[in-house]
Amino acid sequence: MQDLQLFPFDSDHSVEYQTSRYPLMRYMGSKNKLVPWIHEALKSLEFESALDAFSGSGVVSYLMKAMDKKVYSNDFLNFSSVISKGVIENNTEVIDSNDLRRLLDMNAKSDDFIQKTFKDIFYDSADLLFLDAISANISHLDSKYKKALAYTSLFRSCLKKQPRGVFTISGNLDRYNDGRRDLRLSLKEHFVEQVKIYNEVVFDNHKENASFNLNVFDFSNKMYKPDLVYMDPPYVPASDDNCYVKRYHFLEGLSKYWKGEEIMKNTKVKKIKKKYTAFSYRKTAIQAFEEMFDKFSDSTLVLSYSSNAYPDLETLISIMRNHKSDVEVKVKPHKYHFGNHSSVSRSNVNEYLVIGQS
Repeated sequence: MQDLQLFPFDSDHSVEYQTSRYPLMRYMGSKNKLVPWIHEALKSLEFESALDAFSGSGVVSYLMKAMDKKVYSNDFLNFSSVISKGVIENNTEVIDSNDLRRLLDMNAKSDDFIQKTFKDIFYDSADLLFLDAISANISHLDSKYKKALAYTSLFRSCLKKQPRGVFTISGNLDRYNDGRRDLRLSLKEHFVEQVKIYNEVVFDNHKENASFNLNVFDFSNKMYKPDLVYMDPPYVPASDDNCYVKRYHFLEGLSKYWKGEEIMKNTKVKKIKKKYTAFSYRKTAIQAFEEMFDKFSDSTLVLSYSSNAYPDLETLISIMRNHKSDVEVKVKPHKYHFGNHSSVSRSNVNEYLVIGQS
């Protein structure tokens, strides 16, 4: 088996180069394509530490890490916090060839929970067997960072093998099979490729970065005191189709082997119970923004938002001005392709960065 190498961060490389290597994860609302624009805005601000309060795929946390900032990366979904533990908090550890051999050992003792629970739903029997086996093997790794990196590689493998990159479709596994390579590869083959890819983006920015799995209101900003807080919260959905748990419940369950999760057995795709966030409901969203801006009022506030969301921009500016004397708005037209047909008008939006400073 070819040896796996760590590709350390080269300080001679630009931030743009480093962030361009970050693996694109098919994640609803991902800011991957907006990273250069976000970087332009952030580099004009003075800060040494930052909280990415809703880290999602981890791409903005990774940007700030590449900018040599101390990064606190947080998300209320466990699988997102696992990603940030693997590539943000982790500065030096990678999965070596011996680790990979252990991870791919299909003879090791494992449970058959995934095989029984998700039969004929998302993957074929060989892939389900692999998921049970590798879940057990990951648990035996002796490093929390290697575990997180292995899971992160597995998450991206699962997304790539899903025809639409979400976990809302059940049965008829060949229905969306258009012959593309991602659908032909087994999850095991995907995983081997993803391990190499994620090994290559691990780097040391010589800061004590940290990953959290918290409701944003439970983050201890008094203990960690971030200079800047970047906020990209869930938007009030036009329909339930915008629910992150609905789309990514399989990854959330997989990240903890469904321990502590309530599976809704009457659903075709075996969803887990929805996790509450005040930002997803009209009756609570405005108050949630008020409380969030107040909580982090000692920090520079950077809110990432979209023109197709509620509340509207004017309301958010008004709320932020209750806490910041200087509020600036940067605007960029953007088209979202993932999750929307390209002809749907709501895929064409204005992206906002609302920046509040004292």
